[in-house]
Amino acid sequence: MFLRTIAPCRPFKTSDGISSLVKRVMKRAGVVTPFKGAHALRHTAATEMLRHGVPLEKIGLVLRHRGVDTTAFYAKADVALLKQIAQPWSEAL
Repeated sequence: MFLRTIAPCRPFKTSDGISSLVKRVMKRAGVVTPFKGAHALRHTAATEMLRHGVPLEKIGLVLRHRGVDTTAFYAKADVALLKQIAQPWSEAL
């Protein structure tokens, strides 16, 4: 991601610089998500990796998580895909 087109490249003034930038761009583009800022990028990356069969442990390495529980939060299941592969529930007698 290029943040400036003209040198010099300086650090952000605040720690939420990337998130502020992403929020502003998402708002301008009309993108509505439950996640805002840089976390939206992390959620999207994790979910896409999960859709492509990457195990949670590997996704956690990419996102630099300490535990698989945190990764599971980021890598939300694709409900539409689950509906396609779900088996019908038979009545138990």
